[in-house]
Amino acid sequence: MADITDIRSILYTEKTLGLQEDNVIVVQTSPRMTKSGLREVFREYFGIVPLKVNSLNQNGKVKKFRGVAGKQNDFKKFYVKLPEGAQIESLAV
Repeated sequence: MADITDIRSILYTEKTLGLQEDNVIVVQTSPRMTKSGLREVFREYFGIVPLKVNSLNQNGKVKKFRGVAGKQNDFKKFYVKLPEGAQIESLAV
């Protein structure tokens, strides 16, 4: 069962801000989130039914800190196409 706590953040970069003009928002979630689970979260918490949801698995980068190798967390990225005129007020930039 998907929950709002599985959504880690909304990504705000040059590319994602350009996509927001076309009613597409980019959401970073935990790797266990599914497309149907994300649709359910948007319907339940935001009252919006997404038109389309695309997903992308992102592996964490391997980095060194003081000579010790470490790995950043893996995450999943979703591109969510919202209906025309729909807007989530808490996400507005």
